[in-house]
Amino acid sequence: MSNSSRKFKDAAYEQVARIGKAVSAPKRLELLDLLCQGPRTVEALAQQAALSVANASQHLQILRAARLVEAEKKGLYVEYRVADEQVCGLFTSLRSLAEARLTEMAQITRTYLTERAAMEPVEGDDLMRRVRAGEVTVLDVRPVEEYRAGHIPGAVSIPLAELKKRIAELPKRRAIVAYCRGPYCVMAIDAVEVLRKRGFRAQRMEQGVLDWRARGWRLEKGTEAAP
Repeated sequence: MSNSSRKFKDAAYEQVARIGKAVSAPKRLELLDLLCQGPRTVEALAQQAALSVANASQHLQILRAARLVEAEKKGLYVEYRVADEQVCGLFTSLRSLAEARLTEMAQITRTYLTERAAMEPVEGDDLMRRVRAGEVTVLDVRPVEEYRAGHIPGAVSIPLAELKKRIAELPKRRAIVAYCRGPYCVMAIDAVEVLRKRGFRAQRMEQGVLDWRARGWRLEKGTEAAP
């Protein structure tokens, strides 16, 4: 191999490695997961990722230097968003690879769900088919700003924090499928517990909007749909 070819390969792989380095921290992956749900301020990201504002800002600067996120000043706050949908695809691919290759992933999930008494059969593709076909009431329990940024078509928005006081808005004769941010989000588990205690037929869907989009399925944007 010529010296010029070697320099080319080294330079190319170095740039690819920039992406790997940027996503090498667990908290930065969590921040990307949150931003794939919708744009957020540094303060909101810090709160939801259990970070100080200073630490969240440092992580975001690293992601921004790798061109994975973008920032925009809005009044007194700085709002971040993913630079491109490919960024969310990268996160989804990393998550899927970890689940496929690392047995620790399954163990961590199993332990948590057993503690929460939430180990129940997940219907996977069949459940998503029923959701797409409109055979169930789909409940989005994420914060409303995430719902507005993108949600499963036909989903009703009732954030988890409002569920108990708004539960009468949901039809009791129809099965309910609750979802949130994906397999590592526990809001849907909490929502199902609340609904079942009130006599609803409720089930959690592991998949979120990232999984929906990854299949090439359409998402809706806009204000809350009425139950």
